[in-house]
Amino acid sequence: MRRKQFLTSLITLVIATVAFVGIARVDAQQKPLITVMNPVITSKMMDRTPLSPRLDKLEGKTIYLVDISWGGPEAGYSVFEEMQSWFAQNIPSLKVVIKRKTGMYTADDPKLWAEIKQNANAALIGISG
Repeated sequence: MRRKQFLTSLITLVIATVAFVGIARVDAQQKPLITVMNPVITSKMMDRTPLSPRLDKLEGKTIYLVDISWGGPEAGYSVFEEMQSWFAQNIPSLKVVIKRKTGMYTADDPKLWAEIKQNANAALIGISG
């Protein structure tokens, strides 16, 4: 009985192989259906800069909420205002400053970054809304 199962399996394998080879030959004569990309990274990875350490507490600190104007000037500003209101109610000694970055979200704003470096203990920079 085992020999019969073995022979049946072997014959099935041979038929499947012949069918596959026949399909491969037909496909080789046609244009390729897909393009395969090589996922190997050819360039050097960027050096990673670690995140800033967390503040031990927010009481008595100053944080900046920076709207980068992604989606337009009014897209997320109200979310920052809500955050400022929440902090005022829950951590009254925390000073929250909301700023809009000048220019498009991809443009640099050295003046704002210098202001944050001089006046803030932390900053949340990004999209809201």
